Amino acid sequence: MSSYFDDPMVLRQIIMDHYEYPRNHELKKQEGYAEVHMASESCIDDLFIEAKIKDGIIEDTGFEGTACTIATSSTSIMSELIKGKTTKEALEIINNYLAMVDEREYDEDMLEELIAFKTVSKQANRIKCATIGIKGFVQLIEESEKNHE
Repeated sequence: MSSYFDDPMVLRQIIMDHYEYPRNHELKKQEGYAEVHMASESCIDDLFIEAKIKDGIIEDTGFEGTACTIATSSTSIMSELIKGKTTKEALEIINNYLAMVDEREYDEDMLEELIAFKTVSKQANRIKCATIGIKGFVQLIEESEKNHE
């Protein structure tokens, strides 16, 4: 898997595809959906993240708002990856992603297209962009688990 994802042009294409055509880029605002607002103090990123979590399964995800290329595409890819997963599986993917961004050990295969952000740690000012939407999903998962304890 890694050789394909070692090509900087491939990584750029993945990021641009998810920026220009973001997946799950709408809020349902229906019963059963929880929503969290994530805004950056230092840049344009201002997102509403939504998830429908039932019986420990992330049934649906969505997001809307204004955000840079990195924030939009990372949120889009993550929204696809965690949909249909258990909250435990989703947190494992998210924790792997955050480990990669923090330059800690991670499982590359688990991240699929999120591997496109493997160099974001080299630009400290982009780390917040690459994690703002993801941290929104974490909040929604944690709230869901807290409500079902």
